[in-house]
Amino acid sequence: MEGERRASRARSSDLPVGGAGGESPGGGVPLPGCRGSSAPLQADVLELDEDEDDLEVFSKDASLMDINSFSPMMPTSPLSMINQIKFEDEPDLKDLFITVDEPESHVTTIETFITYRIITKTSRGEFDSSEFEVRRRYQDFLWLKGKLEEAHPTLIIPPLPEKFIVKGMVERFNDDFIETRRKALHKFLNRIADHPTLTFNEDFKVFLTAQAWELSSHKKTGPGLLSRIGQTVRAVASSLRGVKNRPEDFMEMNNFIEMFSQKINLIDKISQRIYKEEREYFEEMKEYGPIHVLWSASEEDLVDTLKGVASCIDKCCKATEKRMCGLSETLLPVVHEYVLYSEMLMDVMKRRDQIQAELDSKVEALTYKKADTDLCLATWESFLTSQTDLHLEEDSEDKL
Repeated sequence: MEGERRASRARSSDLPVGGAGGESPGGGVPLPGCRGSSAPLQADVLELDEDEDDLEVFSKDASLMDINSFSPMMPTSPLSMINQIKFEDEPDLKDLFITVDEPESHVTTIETFITYRIITKTSRGEFDSSEFEVRRRYQDFLWLKGKLEEAHPTLIIPPLPEKFIVKGMVERFNDDFIETRRKALHKFLNRIADHPTLTFNEDFKVFLTAQAWELSSHKKTGPGLLSRIGQTVRAVASSLRGVKNRPEDFMEMNNFIEMFSQKINLIDKISQRIYKEEREYFEEMKEYGPIHVLWSASEEDLVDTLKGVASCIDKCCKATEKRMCGLSETLLPVVHEYVLYSEMLMDVMKRRDQIQAELDSKVEALTYKKADTDLCLATWESFLTSQTDLHLEEDSEDKL
C-alpha cells in the first residue's frame, strides 16, 4: 500500500517512481556515481507533505513551490533554496529578459579592456522601447553594484566575479577566463532582474538602456568627491564607535555569518588545491602512456604487458580528466559563489551596524538637546517664579 501511495504521488507531481539509472526528476540526465540511489531520495521528497509542521518557519505570504521543483541533485547556487519559495502575489510572467554575450577586446594607449554586449527585451511600460542593445565593461558593472548597495544598504546584492584573479591560475584575457566572466556577469544581471525590489532601481534601468556617453554623463550626476569623502569618514567613525546595543538576533546572525565565512573560505582553498594537484597529476600521467608504448617496441617479451599498462594509464587519464571536469564545472564555481555570498552578507551586516550606529548617535544627540532644553525651561520657569515673588513682595510693601 505504501508503494502504491508513493507511485500515485509521483504521477501527480510528474516525478519518476523508480529513478533507475540515477536520473534526476524530469531531467533525464544521469547522475554520475549515483546509479540506483535516487529512489530513496525521491521517497524522502515525496514524504515532505506528511511533515507540514516543519514548514511553519516560513511567513504566511510564502509557500513552497510544487514538489517537482525539488531535485536530489546538488544545489547549483546559494539561491537554490531561496528559489523554492514562491510568494502568492508574485506574477508568473517574466517581463525582463537580459542576455550578456559577444565579449570584445579594446586596446588603447592607456589600457586594454573587454566590453560585453547586453541585450535587453522587456514589456514594461517604464521603458521607452521593447528592446535595447548596449556595451558595458567590467567597471560599469562595479558602478551598478555600488549604486544598488547605496540605494538598498540592507538588501543582499548578487555578487560580481572578482576583478583580479589568482596568479598562476589563468591568463587575464584567456578565452576561458573571458567566457567564465561573461557567464558570471550574465547571471549577475538576471538575478537583479528577478529580484522584486532591485529590478525597479532607476540606475539599473539606466545601465540597461543608456548608451556609453549617456551612462558616463549619468555617473557624473551623483554625489561629488567631497560628499563621498564625507560619507567615507562618517562610515569609518561609525565603525570605530561601534554599536552599543545590537539586538541579540543580529548578534547571533553576525556570529553565524563569520563562522560560515571562515569555513566556506577554507573549503574553497582546499577545493582549489585539490583541483591543482589533480591537474598536475593528470599532466604527468599523460606522458607515461606513450613512454610505455615506445618501451614495448624494444622489449619483445614484454610487448603485451607494456601495452596493457599503457592502456590502463590511458583509462586513468580519461577518468581523471572526467573528474577534473566535474570539479571545475560543478564543485568549484558553487563553492566559490558561496564565498562571494558570505562576503556580501558580512558587508550587509556592516552597513546595518553603520545605520544603527548613526541612529544611536542621533538619538544620543537628541537626548542631550532635550536635556539642555529641559534645563533651559526649568531655569526660565525658576526665573519667572522669582520675578513673580519679587513683584508680590513689592506690592505688599506698597500697600503697607
